[in-house]
Amino acid sequence: MTTVEVLQLLLSPTHRYVGRPADGAVPTQEDELVDSVEVRRTLGIVGDRYFAHPAHRRAAITLMSAENLPLHINSAIDLRQTRRNVLLSGVNIGEFVGSTISLDTGSGPVLLAVNSAARPCAWMETTIGTGAQRALRGKGGVRCTPLSDGILTLGSAVFTVTETRGEEAGADAKVRRRKSGVDT
Repeated sequence: MTTVEVLQLLLSPTHRYVGRPADGAVPTQEDELVDSVEVRRTLGIVGDRYFAHPAHRRAAITLMSAENLPLHINSAIDLRQTRRNVLLSGVNIGEFVGSTISLDTGSGPVLLAVNSAARPCAWMETTIGTGAQRALRGKGGVRCTPLSDGILTLGSAVFTVTETRGEEAGADAKVRRRKSGVDT
């Protein structure tokens, strides 16, 4: 259990970065940075562009660590440029791919399956600045599936790893099977 800070939350009802980066982003009328978001189990963030889209269930919510933002390229960078949903400070979220985590901002825990890395795309060069895509390689955040309903808000939060899956969990299970006489 670790105390972290939720610095920003992005709720974007429209796809702003479509086509080629040279074409520019689709303008928006609303402020996409919000104080709280409603998370729905397996569906994502209510009102977000990926909410309830079957093709995006494993990437319904994206988290990023503030410590990985390339501030040396653009000191004004925020979630509007990276297109991630949750900006955390105090944890390197990329280390938890293959785990289930809990994030509690005071309204109860929201469980998230951390499925894969969120790789930076060519848009980062346009939205953040030259060199951003390279600077974010391996640091672009993670794609998650929500496993519970809940509310996330800005401010202090309790971050907990509730389950470890992936390579480590698979290796542990293989050792347990071998010890119990079950061959794989």
